[in-house]
Amino acid sequence: MSDESPADRFKSVLTGASRAIAQDTEVEVNWTADAPSSTGTTFRVPMPGRSLPRAAAMQARGYADSFALKLRHHDDKLHMRKAPSEPSARAAYDAVEAVRYEALGANAYAGMADNLDAALMARIASDPISRADTPDAVPIPAALALLLREKLTGQPIPEVAVPGVDMVRKWIEQKAGKDFDALANSLEDQKAFQSLSLDMLQHLELTRSEEVPQEPNDADDMDGDEETEEQEDGGEQGQDQNPAEMAAEPSSGEDEGESESEGETSDDMDEGDEGQEGDEGMLPVRPNRPWTDIPDSFDYKVFTEAFDEVVGASDLCDEEELTRLRAYLDAQLKGLQGVVTRLANRLQRRLMAQQNRSWDFDQEEGLIDAARLARVVVSPGQSLSYKVERDVEFKDTVVTLLLDNSGSMRGRPISIAAISADVLARTLERCGVKVEILGFTTRAWKGGQGREAWLASGKPAHPGRLNDLRHIIYKKADEPWRRAKKNLGLMMREGLLKENIDGEALLWAHSRMLARHEDRRILMVISDGAPVDDSTLSVNSAGYLEAHLRRVIEWIESKSPVQLVAIGIGHDVTRYYRRAVTIMDAEQLGGTMIEQLAGLFEEE
Repeated sequence: MSDESPADRFKSVLTGASRAIAQDTEVEVNWTADAPSSTGTTFRVPMPGRSLPRAAAMQARGYADSFALKLRHHDDKLHMRKAPSEPSARAAYDAVEAVRYEALGANAYAGMADNLDAALMARIASDPISRADTPDAVPIPAALALLLREKLTGQPIPEVAVPGVDMVRKWIEQKAGKDFDALANSLEDQKAFQSLSLDMLQHLELTRSEEVPQEPNDADDMDGDEETEEQEDGGEQGQDQNPAEMAAEPSSGEDEGESESEGETSDDMDEGDEGQEGDEGMLPVRPNRPWTDIPDSFDYKVFTEAFDEVVGASDLCDEEELTRLRAYLDAQLKGLQGVVTRLANRLQRRLMAQQNRSWDFDQEEGLIDAARLARVVVSPGQSLSYKVERDVEFKDTVVTLLLDNSGSMRGRPISIAAISADVLARTLERCGVKVEILGFTTRAWKGGQGREAWLASGKPAHPGRLNDLRHIIYKKADEPWRRAKKNLGLMMREGLLKENIDGEALLWAHSRMLARHEDRRILMVISDGAPVDDSTLSVNSAGYLEAHLRRVIEWIESKSPVQLVAIGIGHDVTRYYRRAVTIMDAEQLGGTMIEQLAGLFEEE
């Protein structure tokens, strides 16, 4: 015990407290330099530093308390069962549930209330609500959660968020004031609280009542299930067309920073935003809604390509920073290296087995057959004493890894994606398989220079894609891994990960593959959600980017020689790709990538 540092002792005590709160002896608390998160009974909280300053220690306790309260008082299956499909409504639904289970702890223990308040202060400092200067810029889910927290616990709204909340307070209280009173009486009953929350979202016009989408009766020949799905999509579109007065813009864009993209519900209002500054705090929503057939008239447009860029990773930051970021990635690799390396070695053995050479014996010429050596010595003129090496057919292969570099991948998912790509590139290179590693994101949040050009031209209707693309080349197929290894550290850079336009990224990666000479081309996409760009989705039809992605996938899978496979992290990509797998925990990514590739290589 004498060798323990103060941080070690603090972690031990924090783990014990979290186990007591959650009433689960399996809880483990670990430090993280990424955004705080929880996976099952593993909590990752910010390390408060060697000297354990009081403010930082309270933040760490606040995150751990929140995760423990969720584990004890929250039923994820119940929560998901009636979760609304509209992005802004889903963000509010998740945030309100986080307020509920945190209020149970805050009302019972004064110390826990202070800890939760410290964690909230850390999150809210980088939240868009702290920068809002007009009612339209206020994210409604964040404002709603803060007002409800004030009602349920009596704790004041953080000073930095007061101006933003005050801009919409009157409107929210007029629409949902009575709902607040009802919710206060249902704190301990998640099912009742859930039902009241959904009513509140209807009163705020973030969702539609069940009766509204049933009025039209022109669904032609669709069966009941398909009709319901189309009506749900229609509800979302209707929401975008008819938002509440002051919530119009937030409900379709600004508040989307409050929602997590992972399959599980958010632990707090916007834990994914922790540690981001300025405009980087606005993470996109990752919709996962049902889909109907794409209309034949669908036409994808790009307003301007003048500001798009395809850039090498080394051009986005200097050599010194790349070295530092690579060192940080290597530190992350330590915890996963054992598992991922074992899987990589297994893939290598399977590939090498397919490339094994065989021999034709009893030949007239070739190499001397050692088994016939005695005969060669006794009778040198004897024929059929040679062997000839024969190659087993193994198609020359190139693999492209296309990594989603959107904001919702921030933290553990992007670290594991970079690590897995790194290990996979080394493994396949040893097997003679060339690997290209690409990433895709946008140059700005909520539209960049392309959107400004659209505004300057008078906002023509249906402009198509407005944001500026950023496609990143981390490693070229012909580039050795040792030269490109530093580039993968770029994914750890603050501010790199923004929004994602998957359809165009897929076409870009695919066109690069078609230019290759290899006999076999494999394109693997790693993503954690549907395409999202607020500037594009706010001025085009609902599902605009998603429809384009589906068209691109359908074309590649049916017409192209490229083999396409996808892995979704917390997002059901099987709805898009014919060959796909969905994982709910980013920790499974390395093994899943290797198994999927091994399966493709073993196919005839």
